[in-house]
Amino acid sequence: MAKTLPKTDVVTVGVGWAGGIIAAECTKNGLKVVGLERGGGNRDTADYSMVHDELRYAIRYDLMQDVSKETITFRNKPDQRALPMRQLGSFLLGSGVGGAGVHWNGHTFRFLPYDFEIKTKTIDKYGAKKIKDGYFIQDWGITYDELEPYYDKFEKTCGISGEPNPLGGKRSSDYPTPPLKNTVMTNKFRDAAKKLNLHPFALPAGNLSQAYTNPDGEQLNACQYCAFCERFGCEYGAKSSPNVTVIPTATKTGNFELRTHANVVEILHKGGKATGVRYIDTVKGEEVIQPADVVVITSYVMNNAKLLLVSNLGKPYDPKTGAGVIGKNYCYQLNPGTTGFFEKERFNSYMGAGALGQVVDDFNGDNFDHSDVDFIHGGSFVVSQSGFRPIASNPVPPGTPLWGKEFKQKSIRYYTRTIDAWFQGASMPHRNNFLDLDPTFKDAYGVPLLRMTYNFTEQDRKLNDYLNTKSDKVMKEMGADTLTNYGALQDYNIVPYQTTHNVGGVVMGGDPATSAVNNFSQMWDADNVFVVGASSFPHNSGYNPTGTLGALAYRAAEGIQKYSKTGGQLV
Repeated sequence: MAKTLPKTDVVTVGVGWAGGIIAAECTKNGLKVVGLERGGGNRDTADYSMVHDELRYAIRYDLMQDVSKETITFRNKPDQRALPMRQLGSFLLGSGVGGAGVHWNGHTFRFLPYDFEIKTKTIDKYGAKKIKDGYFIQDWGITYDELEPYYDKFEKTCGISGEPNPLGGKRSSDYPTPPLKNTVMTNKFRDAAKKLNLHPFALPAGNLSQAYTNPDGEQLNACQYCAFCERFGCEYGAKSSPNVTVIPTATKTGNFELRTHANVVEILHKGGKATGVRYIDTVKGEEVIQPADVVVITSYVMNNAKLLLVSNLGKPYDPKTGAGVIGKNYCYQLNPGTTGFFEKERFNSYMGAGALGQVVDDFNGDNFDHSDVDFIHGGSFVVSQSGFRPIASNPVPPGTPLWGKEFKQKSIRYYTRTIDAWFQGASMPHRNNFLDLDPTFKDAYGVPLLRMTYNFTEQDRKLNDYLNTKSDKVMKEMGADTLTNYGALQDYNIVPYQTTHNVGGVVMGGDPATSAVNNFSQMWDADNVFVVGASSFPHNSGYNPTGTLGALAYRAAEGIQKYSKTGGQLV
């Protein structure tokens, strides 16, 4: 029999960026918050003192979800049988306090104004035929200008280092800290882009260029350019993460209780309102019920959708009819680009920071004319120097054997003679790409696994080919002696790593028929449930999702505080 605990004002399911922001903002304003995290104990910079272990963290994924206990199943098409993902590959699901905010690289973009009104702006400029059948393109129910103050707040909490995007939306203030240092590699890209009349700018970085104290009084330190960002925690406290920003702020209020080893398996609800959550204490092996006035789902994209589906909360998406909203609009990202090999130049590739780089946005969003192309949107174009680590970094020119003496010789030679110029390509929702519950497989707690049905679409393939031509042109201008293009898209493969930029499944909008949450991340079907995270993105832009996730979390926190006083639908 489950043990029932005293009721709290707010309970969050997950304590990463979204859960940490909700906890900090709500507790500062007097609400009692319980944060439930399925991973182990709390983390701070001292926990990463042995972090420069590439085998442990980058290859064996020590900070990531244990897929032997909980995973997803995958198939490319609805008529295939899905099978479990037995080891992490295409994307890396964080686990533990801080979530993916611990092991991220720190790229912190704002989505373009075009993104939030993508359907309206596309039709107004190109006509309704530009949106092809089968693609669920929809506006977000909020504009960039409405979200801008929350972007500003997130960037100041994180101390983001950067400079304004010349092709981006208007800003109310500059970034709180200057850009990271440029290198020979990033300057080469910047100079080539300018010669081609493009508009480069410094990649907005959650790896701080200088020491900084945020508005809540939390101290962040200056980056050491050690190259151990992605897949690692930062022992210097120089990478913006929930563990050094919002979670300490929440803790200091005295109104926040963090509970680890708490794996939530169900949202309890009755009569259109949630009453709390049921979780498994994975240390004691007992079931616990945590009642709450407000339930906030703040876990990763996959788990946000899964929890709603297993809890029968919201209408599941049906790909046959197109009706329903939970699981709809699952999107990923494209990564076209070009690798350049340089015979006469060497670069200090072994150093870097997760978000040290230069960006070109001329081919992103609707920053270029789409009249003569058969796709919408685009992608951000990046050269970043995050640091080549020795196990995973073995760049060799095309035609080189992938083993043996020649491979070893060329791997050593080109380790410091290689530059990658790559795009983060936008991903549009298609009716055949969705999330639902697997009818066969269950996790270690007897809960059905989430099933992902996903493949690249014609929109993806045409955008990918277009962006590849642009990366080749810039790499030639950079002076590479040999170029190798990333090539055309094949069927999506869940095995090789691509990007941890999964979005959708519980999407935001202005119409309950096509969205699960309103622009405060409040569910249409249960007004005391808020679902916060990249799961609310109706499509994926040509950027990393974290900046937009953070902005939406701050807006959701404002909505939760308002709801706690007035109740009812906020929109």
